[in-house]
Amino acid sequence: MVEIGQQAQDFSISDQNGNKVRLSDFRGKRVILSFHPLAWTSICARQMEALETNHEAFENLDAIAFGISVDSVPCKRAWAESLGIKKTRILADFWPHGEVAQMYDVFDSTKGYSRRANIVIDEFGRIIFVKEYQLTTVPDMQEVLDALQAQEKSRQAEEQVPEI
Repeated sequence: MVEIGQQAQDFSISDQNGNKVRLSDFRGKRVILSFHPLAWTSICARQMEALETNHEAFENLDAIAFGISVDSVPCKRAWAESLGIKKTRILADFWPHGEVAQMYDVFDSTKGYSRRANIVIDEFGRIIFVKEYQLTTVPDMQEVLDALQAQEKSRQAEEQVPEI
């Protein structure tokens, strides 16, 4: 898996509406990459619903969350509509198959899909949080919120230190 402190690798893939998403376009914001194995599964659905539920909390912390799996754009669109996902962008890491998951070392090459993981990238493109979850576990989004809040407090503390 990628490690905290590493520079995040840039990528460009489509969301559920066919719009291109390039990670580098979000410099200055914090980004949550929430990898899940496959659409149309119950635990993955709850993971994406948790992103949607926390959309405003993420936004208040100047962060944007993306769900990512190896499914195609049409599949992602139908799935997002069935779940009522309107604010969260769900990305299709379809072709080259699992390329983004491979970049972030969360691709399971024996099963052909990504493992379940959350990766948080700061506004400078550095990885600040990484956690992989059991396939049968819905990721705890409070951990992601805590990581964002801790980084925010650390940044504010640094800004308040007087120069000598």
